[in-house]
Amino acid sequence: MEKIKIEQHGFTAFSWFAGWLFTIGFLNLSFWKGVLAIALWPYFIGVAVSSFVR
Repeated sequence: MEKIKIEQHGFTAFSWFAGWLFTIGFLNLSFWKGVLAIALWPYFIGVAVSSFVR
């Protein structure tokens, strides 16, 4: 009989959620930009960090 291996990927979802909340707080995004940041938070962080690097 084969063993069934079950993997849980809850940490990945938590990391994504934590990154999204960090982006909203760090960049002081408005509500609708915060909603947009659900999918694009790495972009918003990249734009903010690139302004510090220059």
